[in-house]
Amino acid sequence: MNQKLTIYGHENILSTHPTTIEFTKEKTLTKRGNCIVGVNTDRALNDFSDKFKKSARNKKTKIIIEIKVGNLKEKITGFGHPDLNLSHKKDIIIRKSDFIDDRTLCIKADKSSLDLNREFVDKLKNPNENGNVIIKLIEGV
Repeated sequence: MNQKLTIYGHENILSTHPTTIEFTKEKTLTKRGNCIVGVNTDRALNDFSDKFKKSARNKKTKIIIEIKVGNLKEKITGFGHPDLNLSHKKDIIIRKSDFIDDRTLCIKADKSSLDLNREFVDKLKNPNENGNVIIKLIEGV
């Protein structure tokens, strides 16, 4: 059970946050949003299926996020949790920590925006660039 979304680049993408990665439906971005790696996405957590959300709310579910921009790809692995709300209407956040709010997709991720390949990040600084995100759930890990 996968969820797919499209993200777009923005000139203010910095990707320097040490604990999070974020995608947002917002079309604009200030340099304060240093965890954001994609804007103007076509989906947020609120748009995901109930079946997906139910599975993501299991501590034993591994959540794999694959981001592809041009010929470059990044893979992030995190975990579900029973307290995930998965209801935010604009944002999706991947967290290295175990902090949970309504914007959290997964916790205990193996990468933050700071850990992403800089060539990959440079592509995302181009407003004319877009990318695809596939979010996969592996239950019972």
